[in-house]
Amino acid sequence: MHRIQSHGYSIEIGNIFDSSLEEILTSRFSDSKKIIIADENTYEHCVPHLVSNFGAFSNAEVIVVPAGEANKTLEMCHQLLETLSDYRVQRSDVIINVGGGMITDLGGFIASIYKRGIAFINIPTSLLAMVDASAGGKTGVDLGSFKNQVGTFSHPELVVCHPEFLETLPSSESLSGMAEMLKHGLIADADHWNALKNIDPKDIDASLIAHSVGIKNNIVLQDFKETGLRKALNFGHTIGHGIEGYFLQHLAKSHGYCVAQGMLAEVELARLGGHLSLEEAQIISNTIDQKYPRLTLESTAIETILSLLRHDKKNKGATINFTVLRGIGDAVIDQHFEHALIEQALTNCFIPG
Repeated sequence: MHRIQSHGYSIEIGNIFDSSLEEILTSRFSDSKKIIIADENTYEHCVPHLVSNFGAFSNAEVIVVPAGEANKTLEMCHQLLETLSDYRVQRSDVIINVGGGMITDLGGFIASIYKRGIAFINIPTSLLAMVDASAGGKTGVDLGSFKNQVGTFSHPELVVCHPEFLETLPSSESLSGMAEMLKHGLIADADHWNALKNIDPKDIDASLIAHSVGIKNNIVLQDFKETGLRKALNFGHTIGHGIEGYFLQHLAKSHGYCVAQGMLAEVELARLGGHLSLEEAQIISNTIDQKYPRLTLESTAIETILSLLRHDKKNKGATINFTVLRGIGDAVIDQHFEHALIEQALTNCFIPG
């Protein structure tokens, strides 16, 4: 079991039966209501495993929400808050989020605002949630096409990553999560990038997951509220969120796939802006291209994505804020570019529709 200490809680990666889950449920929350929030998929494939193997869940209430990013909304929050009220959940009770990033974002946000905050535990079931969404203390929901516009910084009591849950998912989900792991290597650890770039997503093990979580956690410990260094974790996300927001209006694409496309475009932007050499830009782009097919986008789609970028929550005024690479394992935050250069980077990276 890999244990990583964060802001007053532990992130544990390995067999869930070797984790602190049973201990914390039967000690600190022995007399508390346990509320499990899951989506339709994790309710079928993961929740029964927990309920049948952990006695503390024998009387848990289970709330099931529809799967998919389209349900990470304020409307869904309202429904969940009313359900918690109907169940007479108190501040001393605990929410257990069992699912991918949508569930940990949504459930963490609900926990952070219900009765001004109740305890929650994250049990991420996708690779993306294990290495990114479930740890770091960010919660939130989308506002229309704009990603994570409403949210809080709030710490869980515990995060348990049980890699066996990944076996319930299609390989595309592991590929999606791998994009965040590649990002961790690109911004902070060239050795991690090299360990990942030729590996099949299905071969990612607990050690690699723990290494990625450790990179993110080290950054978060230094800058929890994202006033400086933590912005490095946004590499690939400024454009990636714009792409994801565009496809929320059409046919939704996975967060990891959109981040991979965002990294391609932001690598090109760094090259055009003189931050990154052509050689390293090609090495990165070739690796991403091998794993994630490029998107086909019409010029009108690029215009919409540019518009969404102007609403990114990291911006100041009319300036779009980027994290870009100076090399593999070396990122620089708070970079700004002319809109024409951003448009050129987007145009260069996508297949004309």
